[in-house]
Amino acid sequence: MDNKRQKELIVTLESCVDMKNVDLKLYFEELKSHGKNISANQTFKDILGFCSVLGNEERLKIIEILKQQDYCVCELEVMLDKSQPTISHHLRELERIGLIGSFKKGRFTHYDINPEKLNYYLNLIHENFISLKSKKM
Repeated sequence: MDNKRQKELIVTLESCVDMKNVDLKLYFEELKSHGKNISANQTFKDILGFCSVLGNEERLKIIEILKQQDYCVCELEVMLDKSQPTISHHLRELERIGLIGSFKKGRFTHYDINPEKLNYYLNLIHENFISLKSKKM
């Protein structure tokens, strides 16, 4: 962040919160550090990856489908009315974060959901946001 932007933000901070007895430059640095710490936090990165992957309608549909049973790409093509390359792309994204796995069944590769990993992500989100409820009370 350049000096001009930093000065603008400090002026904004001064007007938006009660800063009569606060060293604004120090407070600015604390806020900036807090932002960097969030981005470096592994839990944050895991939640971001999960939300980014599931933020796509097709991938969310694939997860919904695979909750029932395992399927091969050609079956997913029929259910989703998408091309094989498109389905494969979405499957790779889901595999990248461990939500699904693949295995051979005859000549075909089948995909199934990884319930342990899905539960890991859901618990991670729950644990990170459950504290919001207690803060509001």
